[in-house]
Amino acid sequence: MKELRKKKTKNNEFYESLAAEITADFERRRQERKHLEQQWTLNMNYLMGNQYAEISPTGEIEERESEYLWQGRNVYNHIAPIFETRVAKLSRVRPIMSVRAQGDDEGDLKSAKIATVLLNSTFSRLDVSDVIYKATLWSETLGTAFYKVMWNNEGGRKVGEVEGSSVYEGDISVIPISPFDIFPDSLFHEEISDQRSLIHAHAMPVDKVREIYGKELIGRDINVFTLAEASRSSAVSGLKRLTGGIVHDNVLVIERYEAPCEKFPNGRVVTVAEGEILAIGELPYINGEEGRRILPFIRQVSINQAGCFFGVSVIERVIPLQRAYNAVKNRKQEYLNRLSMGVVTVEDGSVDTDALLEDGLSPGKVLVYRQGSTPPKFMANSSVPPDFSYEESRLEQEFVNVSGVSEFSRNSSTISHNMSGVALELLVEQDETRLVTSAENIRRAVRLIGKQIIRLFKQFVTVTRMMRVAGRSNSVELYYFNSNDLSSDDVVFDTENELSYTPAQKKSLIYDMLSAGLLSDENGNMSQRTKAKVLDLLGFGALSGAQDITNLHVEKAQRENLSMLSEDKEVEDFDDHNLHITEHTRALLTEDFSNNLKAKQRIVKHLKSHRAFILGEIAKVAE
Repeated sequence: MKELRKKKTKNNEFYESLAAEITADFERRRQERKHLEQQWTLNMNYLMGNQYAEISPTGEIEERESEYLWQGRNVYNHIAPIFETRVAKLSRVRPIMSVRAQGDDEGDLKSAKIATVLLNSTFSRLDVSDVIYKATLWSETLGTAFYKVMWNNEGGRKVGEVEGSSVYEGDISVIPISPFDIFPDSLFHEEISDQRSLIHAHAMPVDKVREIYGKELIGRDINVFTLAEASRSSAVSGLKRLTGGIVHDNVLVIERYEAPCEKFPNGRVVTVAEGEILAIGELPYINGEEGRRILPFIRQVSINQAGCFFGVSVIERVIPLQRAYNAVKNRKQEYLNRLSMGVVTVEDGSVDTDALLEDGLSPGKVLVYRQGSTPPKFMANSSVPPDFSYEESRLEQEFVNVSGVSEFSRNSSTISHNMSGVALELLVEQDETRLVTSAENIRRAVRLIGKQIIRLFKQFVTVTRMMRVAGRSNSVELYYFNSNDLSSDDVVFDTENELSYTPAQKKSLIYDMLSAGLLSDENGNMSQRTKAKVLDLLGFGALSGAQDITNLHVEKAQRENLSMLSEDKEVEDFDDHNLHITEHTRALLTEDFSNNLKAKQRIVKHLKSHRAFILGEIAKVAE
């Protein structure tokens, strides 16, 4: 009994020591990156229009006071349209992905196809596009955003009940995380894989802590950005106007994810709140290459900064220009006010200055002044100096140079009405150049999300699961899979960078190809298959009933191609044999069939049947 008490006391001392060590580690990391949080807060203020904010020597966000009461303090926000333009363009970056097979045998090819369908179905079901959009808002505002890819045991379909509790088949969960919540071990390691550990700290309601961890804790008011208690948060005044970022009856939950090492081969996750250990265990997910466990976070930056974990936002670069622009516009407006309202000179004691201050020299006013004194008069003012207009124009051009977003993009207007189509395309291409790096960072993050999704399904889907996939023409396809069917996680992109060609440019290119006759045969005719494909690319796939039938035949042939990877398919009388021959021949020339002898023999046999039908129809016509 005494030994049991000693062991229990020793365990309690270990947990208390570990909780204190993690809390101290969190405070250290928070102090190390405090200067970054100040800049992020300033970025948010300027984006939302609070553009007289600045970082004080004490590290707080304070509003700069005017030197004189009459000074104008209007805001002419150029940061917001720059931000909105960048986000709108980057919202087009939604790549289509596929999974490349590990080998050439039938099983590997089938596994790759199932993984591709599973990946795209998961992206659609979870609305990952919206998750990417939210993360892009963070990365464009603060320079960095993160994704956390997890397995949700309460996701998916309900499969039964155990002791009165519902049991679900489980599903993927992808959540966007702001950089305010992420604390790396080192600010100078660029990649998450280089970090020895990473802390994810966030506010959590006490009732949710009770539900998940079974702990009764006392809640308090927490600022969701600084993660400090609201009463002592250093930046509450700066953030309150923007978001009201205070949550009530919450506790600060600190999750420290430790990478695998000699002491912890599978890594470790320790969760702490209010100085207590809530949970402790190894890294839960086999989400790395070759079955390794890695930190379940993915980093996305707006602009890379060499040797830094956190990226840089364009807003940070534009803030000095915005300050100068506001100052110039306000001083110019004050000068115009002086010209329109005038400045009155009055000899001391000549008039009742209180009445003059109240009414001014209004039209029709009877002004009484002391006999023998000089009557009040307006000071002579010259016109607005041209330096104001020059500086205003120069600063507007500086916005373009620094941000990379031109007036062409922000105003949706061309510079010249006489601009040729080629010149316009060159202008659009140049306007997209500065965004290519940010777009590639998003594509890289999306690819890593895809890899981790497949790895989590492979880890947790141990029994066969059915997947419904919406096909074209409102058809529904069923797939059955389990972890053994997911042998490959080599995710590749089927589309190039979406900023390379806009939808209008793609349509223009198709029209040019049609005009040049590049899509016609040697007789100048266009096949039904080509017509259907062109209409589909132009967004008019269902323009006519004839084209609908063509698409249905093509889709049927494609389904047959997939089936012939594992079984024979019979030719049917109502098939459009010419279309089927074209589609089967195209599949025969792809890697899926050219390296698969059995499937190749099946499709060759199938093609012979189509040709036999055609010869039989010709013979009937001849008779």
